[in-house]
Amino acid sequence: MWLLPLICFVLALLLAAGASGGGGAAAGGGNGGGGERRGVYVVYLGAVPPRTSPNILQQTHLRLIGAVLKRGQPVESVVVQQYKYAFSGFAARLSAAEAAALRRKPGVVSVFADPVYHLHTTRSWDFLQQQTTAAVDVKTGGSARRRRRSPRARAAAASASTSSSPTADTIIGLLDSGVWPESPSFDDAGFGPVPARWKGVCMAGDDFNSSSCNRKLIGARYYDVGGEAKRQSARSSGSSPRDEAGHGTHTSSTAAGNAVTGASYYGLAAGTAKGGSASSRVAMYRVCSGEGCAGSAILAGFDDAVADGVDVISVSLGASPYFRPDFSDDPIAIGSFHAVAKGIMVVCSAGNAGPDAATVVNAAPWILTVAASTIDRYFQSDVVLGGNNTAVKGGAINFSNLNKSPKYPLITGESAKSSSVSDTESASHCEPGTLDASKIKGKIVLCHHSRNSDTPKTEKVGELKSAGAVGAVLVDDLEKAVATAYIDFPVTEITSAAAADIHKYISSTSEPVATITPTITVTEYKPAPVVAYFSSRGPSPQTPNILKPDVAAPGVNILASWIPTSTLPAGEEKPSQFNLVSGTSMACPHVAGAAAAVRAWNPAWSPAAIRSAIMTTAAQLNNDGAAVTTDSGSPATPYDHGAGQVNPAAALDAGLVYELGEEDYLQFLCDYGYDASQIKLVAASLPGGFSCGAGGNASDSKDLISGLNYPSIAVTGLGKASGTRTVSRVVTNVGAQQEATYTVAVAAPAGLDVKVVPGKLEFTKSVKKLGFQVSFSGKNAAAAAKGDLFGSITWSDGKHTVRSPFVVTI
Repeated sequence: MWLLPLICFVLALLLAAGASGGGGAAAGGGNGGGGERRGVYVVYLGAVPPRTSPNILQQTHLRLIGAVLKRGQPVESVVVQQYKYAFSGFAARLSAAEAAALRRKPGVVSVFADPVYHLHTTRSWDFLQQQTTAAVDVKTGGSARRRRRSPRARAAAASASTSSSPTADTIIGLLDSGVWPESPSFDDAGFGPVPARWKGVCMAGDDFNSSSCNRKLIGARYYDVGGEAKRQSARSSGSSPRDEAGHGTHTSSTAAGNAVTGASYYGLAAGTAKGGSASSRVAMYRVCSGEGCAGSAILAGFDDAVADGVDVISVSLGASPYFRPDFSDDPIAIGSFHAVAKGIMVVCSAGNAGPDAATVVNAAPWILTVAASTIDRYFQSDVVLGGNNTAVKGGAINFSNLNKSPKYPLITGESAKSSSVSDTESASHCEPGTLDASKIKGKIVLCHHSRNSDTPKTEKVGELKSAGAVGAVLVDDLEKAVATAYIDFPVTEITSAAAADIHKYISSTSEPVATITPTITVTEYKPAPVVAYFSSRGPSPQTPNILKPDVAAPGVNILASWIPTSTLPAGEEKPSQFNLVSGTSMACPHVAGAAAAVRAWNPAWSPAAIRSAIMTTAAQLNNDGAAVTTDSGSPATPYDHGAGQVNPAAALDAGLVYELGEEDYLQFLCDYGYDASQIKLVAASLPGGFSCGAGGNASDSKDLISGLNYPSIAVTGLGKASGTRTVSRVVTNVGAQQEATYTVAVAAPAGLDVKVVPGKLEFTKSVKKLGFQVSFSGKNAAAAAKGDLFGSITWSDGKHTVRSPFVVTI
């Protein structure tokens, strides 16, 4: 089974190289010697050695490129990007032979075809604040404890939107599609001077100049390969930091946008839109165009963000889970490793390939990986049936102008099947070309839609509208939580159970009629949160011994700033400054905002400590007081939402944290299987160097990854009939009380024996770090089921609850 993904990945790289070769040849001087086509390749050289200036690195890169080019060919003509601050490397237009020659050069960690990644497309923050006071299920004796907000958490919440908050000097950098600087979310009224440590710039470009930045939006960069390549290749990011897609404006305002009163999407979701760290500064690194995000630009964004002085980097994009590169060939893994080594928190989206298992991306252990969940808001649009005016509940975004009375003929797709079509099922799904336009004109059409449908919903609806239908009802169980915007065409989406009621009504009368109501906003909707169907799931195929994703955050129907659009509802004269968008892209900046707040209140904390605080304080209960579920109603597991739903205020007072540093991550790379020469280059910035510890590159070394001091635990391959696996952890007391005693509580599934030694941790003024061991045994073969078993380990001192989920694969 491993061979097919490998073949697919190789084919993807070849296709990527070919795609870049077309643009590269035109912009970079044509074909190489011998008629070889050129493509963009990234050459990664590891960390920047101590006392090495950027100028020296630039010259080193040029000499390295020149060594593989034909004599007389200008080196500068093939260079696309150079990386010289956070790490060393470059991107260049090369032939396959030249790329292969560079791979063989000493000092080169990896060479790979420049990949194209894709974007993972203020009620949410109000909902998270409400959830802060909800019960946090810590599985102590079967009861739930209520977390009290600490004085620090209350102070942080009170000051979150003022420039006097500690977060006012926190800088969040986003690698995304750009920014719309005129949005009120980026107004700088009330902000003090830009932090003196900021070294970034506001790059001028098309319809963007240095005055587009201010004391809120303090920096903006873009990355452009230029010339014909810009027009032909997805590796272009445009010629300006200005956002042409809306995505970057949405994510940056979600992370750090000002509080904007009276925000809505044409009246829907009305209220105050605000970012999670509203007083933080924003820096945008435009690495994406509408076609995708070039790996070479992503690396440049990381490199500049580190040099500019950001505190948190938010990345709402990633590779395909089906063509997932290894860490040494992944621009996000490479860039984030070196950012974290410099003390910068990196938060990434988990991907939108759910609900399939093993689809999570951005799963490197130095990244905080975020899944998506719903909030307590629903956009309701009902189907009202004739006869007794029965309302069938549905959901979507439409500004229907249909009569409120059910007067429009109602027909199913199957009944409207064209006589030339034999496939009844396709007609019931309203696939294009299967319906008779004369049968649906003037009618509301009921269409089924499933994950395996050949055609997107919006395309089906467009076909119905063109054929003269007055509205549509889509039956969609999987995607029902995500409100699709149909604007002026009356459309709503219902469940299969609701569809059964409509089918029953249609069969009960010779002239079925209905209407569709315009959308209304329903708040305090239950249950919430629910893990979104699209959110990518664990385990990570790369690192099953690291539990991913890490946490979940709101990522469904999120209201945030947007770019102007020409698609307006009838009667509207101005485009909305806000939009409702879904995806793990939207979840990621929620956690980036929370991370910025934690860092502001704990400026000495490492990225690992911040991640630990966010994970160990996450909530597992919904607003019904029950365990969080997936949108199918099944209990959510750590593969769905990691440690749980992010709880921003609670993370400010975590009690204990799990620390990790650069050397721990380097040891992870050793255990993962990288050779000593590669590790040496990645570790080149460490003054004393680095060598793999015992077990590095051993046949069972990947099992050692379970021992990484991570806030969650994952153990694979535990024997059912015999065998015990023991992992170690170390926690640091960061609570206000230097003298504190924590006791442990274990929640374990049937058939799995879990023991924690010691069961009590006593911290003093002189003892701030203490270790413990967790032993897992599957000896109870009669009760243990083969597969993944989930549970948790929670330390508590009566005030703090520090919870770590675990998964053990039998």
